[in-house]
Amino acid sequence: QVQLVESGGGLVQAGGSLRLSCAASGTSFRINAMGWFRQAPGKQRELVAAISRAGNTNYADSVKGRFTISIDSAKNTVYLQMNSLKPEDTAVYYCNANMWVVGATYDYWGQGTQVTVSS
Repeated sequence: QVQLVESGGGLVQAGGSLRLSCAASGTSFRINAMGWFRQAPGKQRELVAAISRAGNTNYADSVKGRFTISIDSAKNTVYLQMNSLKPEDTAVYYCNANMWVVGATYDYWGQGTQVTVSS
């Protein structure tokens, strides 16, 4: 059994910053990659940023230069540093983890955390 717990969401003014965290817990698993997705009302869920266990990263064009994803493999935790936030960044942010668990790979999702950016 694996669980992802997110934290760090909140309300911030345009131009401000937030840092999201997502910690994975459980037994007998190895993280292959972790990432952040977001979903705004009326829109489909989209990839924001992803990082592999080796440290390779991928960002949505809309957040390049503003967001930074990082991972602490020892703590099984992924972070998303969000700077220069814009109102269009407002969404529920979901943590995702692809893991090797007792002989197979699985995708797990966090509970979601609300990020609201006011103008």
